[in-house]
Amino acid sequence: MRVFQIQRISAIALLVFLTIHMTVVHYPPFHIDFGRIIDRMGQPLWKAIDIAFLFFVLLHAISGSYAVLIDLGGVARMKRTLAASAILLAIVGFVYGTLTILAFQPPV
Repeated sequence: MRVFQIQRISAIALLVFLTIHMTVVHYPPFHIDFGRIIDRMGQPLWKAIDIAFLFFVLLHAISGSYAVLIDLGGVARMKRTLAASAILLAIVGFVYGTLTILAFQPPV
């Protein structure tokens, strides 16, 4: 799949996840506080939503950065190195973020 197609698909997914995030966290019909966030982070559905959001943010950011770097004239010979570095950075970020989300357990 081409980089610009990945950008478009991840942008559509980000619109969905950002709408969910903004609606639930920033514009609720009730006052939001840390206790509600703790309760929400204890639910597997919200963990899955946060992990999917993280995935698409990283995919969009890394593919966009890669596209900008490839458009520069002097880096054409380093295209494979840039791609490998971008993929490695995305994997490390995704694993770190996912482990952080999954490790969160609300107090009993």
